[in-house]
Amino acid sequence: MAYEAKDFSGLVGMEGFSDTLLNNHFTLYKGYVTNTNKALETLDGMLKGDKIGYEYGEVKRRLGWEFNGMRLHELYFGNLGGKATLDKSSKLAKKLAEDFGSYELWEKDFKAVGAMRGIGWVGLYQDNTNGKLINFWINEHDVGNPSGCVPILIMDVFEHAYMTDYQLKRPDYIAAFFKNINWAVVEKRLMK
Repeated sequence: MAYEAKDFSGLVGMEGFSDTLLNNHFTLYKGYVTNTNKALETLDGMLKGDKIGYEYGEVKRRLGWEFNGMRLHELYFGNLGGKATLDKSSKLAKKLAEDFGSYELWEKDFKAVGAMRGIGWVGLYQDNTNGKLINFWINEHDVGNPSGCVPILIMDVFEHAYMTDYQLKRPDYIAAFFKNINWAVVEKRLMK
């Protein structure tokens, strides 16, 4: 069963993100879906042809990059499109305050992680062993994803996510990202 690219075109017109930036980003995402399918098909053919060896290992390694690129983009686009601020009486706001000391301290930490030098992702994750929320830097797609944690909020900080609109002004992009978080989607990702 092949993966299909999800349609995020409803985000076009979102404040702080040009249509050009979003459409280019959607095209990049679709490439991850395509390459995930190609890698899986190639691996299947190698298995059926009994060609397990060096090439198999390299395609298998590449699968992690392509698959995580697909999934992280789906999470990222999926948590955009909101217009409301986080309801401070919501379950999510209370959990952020409990685990970080306050919503403001969580936001400060999340933005600081996003402003770090380098390419990658910022993710608010929930540890499935104790429920604790933690902000993580994800370097590349397949390096830094915390094992045993559930992604709650994902922000892309690869240059393609902001350079078209913000050039080197990553903090301005981060501010635009925060104006467009769909908190209802983010809260649904919390473990019960």
